[in-house]
Amino acid sequence: MPTGAKVVFIGFAVVAGYYLMTEHAAHVLTALPLLLFLSCPIMHLFMHHGHNHGRTHAVPPASESTPEKGGDNGNA
Repeated sequence: MPTGAKVVFIGFAVVAGYYLMTEHAAHVLTALPLLLFLSCPIMHLFMHHGHNHGRTHAVPPASESTPEKGGDNGNA
């Protein structure tokens, strides 16, 4: 995003936040407990994004695995 667009977006967000707090304070304050409650699962989803949760990698069975190269594999 260009610098000018960032400034316009931040200005719009500040004006919208001010309007919400001055004109709709009762609605915003009643929604705060719900937003706090919903922030936990939302943060969990976003914070575990790069951990590959739920994706399994194929692991070969022990009988089909190959011994390490250069190490002693127990064969004399």
